[in-house]
Amino acid sequence: MPDSDPQLLVSTEWLDRHLGAPDLRVLDASWYLPAEGRDGRAEYARQHIPGARYFDIDEISDARSQLPHMAPPVEKFISRMRAMGIGDGHKVVVYDGTGLFSAARVWWLFRLFGKTDVAVLDGGLPKWLAEGRAVEADPPALRDRHFTARRDASMVKDVTQVAAAAKLGDWQIVDARSPGRFSGAEKEARPGLRSGHIPGSRNVYYKDLLNRDGTMKEPGALRGIFEAAGVDLSQPVITTCGSGVTAAILSLALERMGHRQHALYDGSWSEWGLYGDLKVETG
Repeated sequence: MPDSDPQLLVSTEWLDRHLGAPDLRVLDASWYLPAEGRDGRAEYARQHIPGARYFDIDEISDARSQLPHMAPPVEKFISRMRAMGIGDGHKVVVYDGTGLFSAARVWWLFRLFGKTDVAVLDGGLPKWLAEGRAVEADPPALRDRHFTARRDASMVKDVTQVAAAAKLGDWQIVDARSPGRFSGAEKEARPGLRSGHIPGSRNVYYKDLLNRDGTMKEPGALRGIFEAAGVDLSQPVITTCGSGVTAAILSLALERMGHRQHALYDGSWSEWGLYGDLKVETG
């Protein structure tokens, strides 16, 4: 990818060139669905990009919520980043063990807390390893850094706001789940969740935005995919998915396309599918 953007996506070549920079921090945000049987922290302990810290999506979350890995309070995010040696003025690059999956969620979290100098590694660890680039097993030495953050409410939507958008149609709601889950043909893996989608929402399966090597497609191709799904890109967009992880891939794609007015429904289907008083569409 010749046009690496340190605020969106960077190539493996870019990261390799900048790996020793004193103002760079690399985060391993590997997270997997339970059915995959993989442990992100254990994989990090075996091998990771030199200097990378492990970002635990489930731990750096709102412990007060019964929903999975909801965005943490700003105070908790600040505390965890300081302890990881991430401070004001650092450039952050996030990757994961899938290629481009959970790293986008962490990119979005930094954006939520007002930090824009953060990018996702395009193709992630699989591409890095396929190219024979260096890895290590030892964690880096960590030293507390001063880190400030402020929550940007425009980056996130709650269930009440999403319900209003579904009724009024003033925001496009775009769902990153597979077509089978979106239509209701496939049952949800989490117990107690209904099948289907938010009324009026559109389906852009996150995997359709990626190339075979896990890198993200170019902006023109991304735009074509959204438009083919019936998304009106002249309107603001709310992204959603199963639990707020792959929705962030849609958010990253929108930024890559130059579409700036978007927000993520943090509760996503884990919340909407749970409550019987919220309408559901199928098909």
